[in-house]
Amino acid sequence: MAHVGMIKFALRHFNNPNFSGTKVVGVSPEVLVELVNAALAAGAELRPGYAPFCKHLFVQNFTATKAGVAEITPENEHLLRSGYEARRTDEKKVLTRWFVGVEAPRAEWLDIVLYTRAQLVEEEAGKENPDLPPEDCEYGIVSINGEPLPCETPMQPATMMRNALGKAEGGSGAALNSEAYDKSVAFWETHATIR
Repeated sequence: MAHVGMIKFALRHFNNPNFSGTKVVGVSPEVLVELVNAALAAGAELRPGYAPFCKHLFVQNFTATKAGVAEITPENEHLLRSGYEARRTDEKKVLTRWFVGVEAPRAEWLDIVLYTRAQLVEEEAGKENPDLPPEDCEYGIVSINGEPLPCETPMQPATMMRNALGKAEGGSGAALNSEAYDKSVAFWETHATIR
């Protein structure tokens, strides 16, 4: 059984009011980690992610957490904002867009995105305070996404590009997959995150 911990990067889903995306409510990070580990112990399936070191665990949403993404429509397009932002201080800023004032529906599923500890150790190599899960953990929770169905929303194109730039630029080092990138663009042309 895989043992999972949470890295500090994922805490933005709990405690950053300016974060664009899923904001987890009604559960602490510690309780979520306990529930994820219990689900894995009970035989929950880890699904493959965009690279061999990435896995997804889908759990039914037991909180009031809402979806972090909405479709762009003529009625809400005026609520879109954009700007250059970085997720962390060690990353380059990229152009992103988000909704303000859009009410998201309650998510039916939580997509728990996991990276292997080995990958996180590689990404954090040389940093003064590496962001790693506890040493007894095989995986670290890097993101939590509210979803309507037990399937993953496409990674944003800017995130794919950052990953392809490599670890020195805050990415994972995974090569850009052209087909996945085109699917991502098709989705994100008609959707935006919610702040």
